[in-house]
Order: sequence, then C-alpha cells, then structure tokens
Amino acid sequence: MMAQTDALLDATTALIPPLLNGLEALNYAGRHMHPPNLVSLVESVKPYREPLKQGIAAFDEIEWPEHLESFRDHVRESANLTMQSFNEFLSSINQSQPPMAAYRAMGLTTKAIETLYPVSMMLPPVSRFYLDVDRRDDQDLIKRLAEADGTSESTGVMHANNTREERGGFSIYVPEYYSKEKVPLVICMHGGSGHGRSFLWTWLRTSRTRNFVLISPTSMDGTWSLMGEDRDSAVLDRLVEYAIENWSIDEDRILLTGMSDGGTFSYVSGLRSNAPFTHLAPCSASFHPMLVEMTDQDRIKDLPIYLMHGALDWMFPVEMARQARDTFEAAGAIVHYREIDDLSHTYPFEENPKIIDWLMS
Repeated sequence: MMAQTDALLDATTALIPPLLNGLEALNYAGRHMHPPNLVSLVESVKPYREPLKQGIAAFDEIEWPEHLESFRDHVRESANLTMQSFNEFLSSINQSQPPMAAYRAMGLTTKAIETLYPVSMMLPPVSRFYLDVDRRDDQDLIKRLAEADGTSESTGVMHANNTREERGGFSIYVPEYYSKEKVPLVICMHGGSGHGRSFLWTWLRTSRTRNFVLISPTSMDGTWSLMGEDRDSAVLDRLVEYAIENWSIDEDRILLTGMSDGGTFSYVSGLRSNAPFTHLAPCSASFHPMLVEMTDQDRIKDLPIYLMHGALDWMFPVEMARQARDTFEAAGAIVHYREIDDLSHTYPFEENPKIIDWLMS
C-alpha cells in the first residue's frame, strides 16, 4: 500500500509542475503575442515542452485507483491539450498565416486551463495557479479556499447554454468561499469571433483572488451588436438582474469590460442612458467620436472609465485610444488611461487586479 502511494505521488510530482510551468509559459506567449515577435516567442516556450512530455510518460505508467480516476482524467486531458497547444504554437511559424495559427494554439491553452480547474480543489499547487501572482502566498486566502468544499450550487464555475458551439449563453464564476457578503459584479466580453466560455478564464484568477461575481456572456452573433439592431444589450441587462437576484451584489460597483469588439461594445452598451453599469473598462477597443456625440451627456458626466490600449496594437492603432480619452474627458467622464508599451492586440490580464483596485476606490 505504501509503495502504491509513493508511486502515485511520484507520478503526480512528475507531471503537475511541468504542466503548470508549461501553461504559464503559454500564457506569457499569448499575452505578448505580436506578429513581428512570433519567432522569439516560439523559442522562449520551446524548453517547456520536453519536461511536459516526460511528465506525461511517467504519469501514464501508473495504474490509478478508482477513487482517483477523476483526478487522473482531468490532469491527463489538460496535459494532452497543453501538449497540443505547444505543438501547434511551435509549428505556427511554418504555416501560411503564422499569427492566426498561433492564436488558434492559444485557444487550446485556454481549454487546458478550464479542464484542469477541478483539480484546484484537490492540490494546493494547482489552487495557487488559479490566483493572481501577487497573492499566491496569501495564507489567509489559501486557507479560505482550502476550507471551501466546492459543493455549493451557487459557487464555482457554471455555464448556461454556453458550449463552444452555442451563441447567446453565458458562463459564471463565483468564488467557492463566497458567503453572502456584498461583492462587485464584473461582466467581461470577448472579442470578435470569440466566446464567453473561453474569455471567462481571462478574469477568473482575479475573481477567485479578490472575491467578486464574474459573468462572461457570449454574443448572440459572431460578434457583438456593433452595427444594426442591438441584440446583446438586453441580455447584458438581464444578466445584471440575474446576478442581483442570486448573489449579494454591490450595486455601486457593476463593471462592464471587454476586449477588442467586446471593448467597443462596452462603450455602445455601457453608454445607454438606462444602462445598469456603474463603471466601464474597454481594452483594445475601436472608437469614433460619434459614440459620445450621440450619447446622453448626463450619462457620460462623472462616468468612471478605465481605458486600456496597447502601444503595439496592429488592429486598432493606439491613436484611437488617445482620441477616446480626450473626447471622454472633454465630455466630463472620469478617465483612467493606461497605454501599455509592450501590449499588442491581446488582453493584459495583469491589469485585472489594478482594475479591481480602481473599481473599489
């Protein structure tokens, strides 16, 4: 019995650290994705693939007991997805459209992170992986997470009509240790052709660290209602109502944020005179002054906006964000402007704790 336990521990130790290290390396590559830098990013992640391959081989040598099959399956599937992500990312520079191939590889990383999440309730190192980096040694937080049994139907990761083949659904995360205290609500919106089930993981670490309700909806169509009939705002409003009905939401701190088209739609939907959002945080968004000209000026006055944009953005040049800043400030909004030097057209997840500090201030 002792020998079997030792073998299980050895197999776990062989795979979990290289898996977490590999996911961190791929996350870093995804955050710093900029087409001219792709070759150097591929070189930077390459050393993390072989330890993962060796860890998988050691993990597969073990006969796992029945009561650990769920653990085994989540770890093994996550490792498999991570290896696929490595393979596709490393080969992306040889494809006809290298940046698009690299972005597809990052989608596999997100699936690997989602697949591994149940193990966070079983292994402390995995639990710490799902926290913001600066709080991974916070013993009080680690204890609260360890004491949460994760069986509540109103906490954890939940999905409503939001498989990756569906549109118009949503995914929710409520920290497992949430206990009816008033908390903020963050609604985060994916970019064009993206999906809420994937974009949830852009924000989950900060939600789990800082204790707020997180909702990641999926647009009704391939992207948000930026042209023609607005099919998405009514859904967002209902999600706010749903959150208020089911959890104790601080109604002075309801944030609408989004990336790319999701950032643009945070303007479109968030500037409506009857919008329920108290704060906006668009990232890498397009902007036209007509957005402000056509808006009820009372809505804009004193509206807090955390405006993020990358200096390297190749899709929406940073001049667009500077114009947005100047236009909103002239209209009376309270703008916190962040021009990020090393950011291309990707999401800067390290901004999330700063956004929550701003939301709470």
